[in-house]
Amino acid sequence: MSIRIQHLTKLYGAQKAVNDISFDVKPGEIMGFLGPNGAGKSTTMKITTGYLSATSGSVEVCGFDVAKQSMEVRRSIGYLPEHNPLYTDMYIKEFLRFVGALYGLKGEKLRQLVSEMIEICGLGLEQNKKIGQLSKGYRQRVGLAQALIHNPPVLILDEATTGLDPNQILEIRTLIKSVGKEKTVLFSSHIMQEVEAICDRAVIINRGQVVANRTLADLRNEGKPLEEVFRELTTQ
Repeated sequence: MSIRIQHLTKLYGAQKAVNDISFDVKPGEIMGFLGPNGAGKSTTMKITTGYLSATSGSVEVCGFDVAKQSMEVRRSIGYLPEHNPLYTDMYIKEFLRFVGALYGLKGEKLRQLVSEMIEICGLGLEQNKKIGQLSKGYRQRVGLAQALIHNPPVLILDEATTGLDPNQILEIRTLIKSVGKEKTVLFSSHIMQEVEAICDRAVIINRGQVVANRTLADLRNEGKPLEEVFRELTTQ
């Protein structure tokens, strides 16, 4: 499995942010990680990427244990967090070169990858601007580019379309679906339509616990709108 989460729990004092959750993400799959705000999605993703430690349970990425082999895990992952942290005073190419260098890329290889990311992520018309001059949609594209620069097999995208206008959402959806043809993607959202438009399968989490782990086709076979299925599962 590209991602394997087993009996994962995260406590903040007496509060269980994540409560004994388990699921796998297969190679080449776009998995939707869905739940209301505060359900535990971002906490799970931060543990999966090594930014937080778990209270108990285990997470493996491409066969590497997050707790014991964190550097190998970080090399295997491209991560776009919910609040996309960018250096707004840097030019796009400058920022991508900086991120690539952190992964040990250099010289002609780095220049080539920066050019590829600008093309893949649709940044060509904006490539000579500073990040602070970009719209939110283009900043998200830069965030995806930095997540992809080292060609990781796994992408973890936390609320990647939050705050975008309808046209920007469609553009980012298309980009994620294109990238997902060659990589494993874990995509979190609290909006059912986003998962329906992008993902093959969905894990739904509520109050720190998994309440569904099914394909989108199975969820549609409920005979109800997906928004209603989601509401029923997350208001119990």
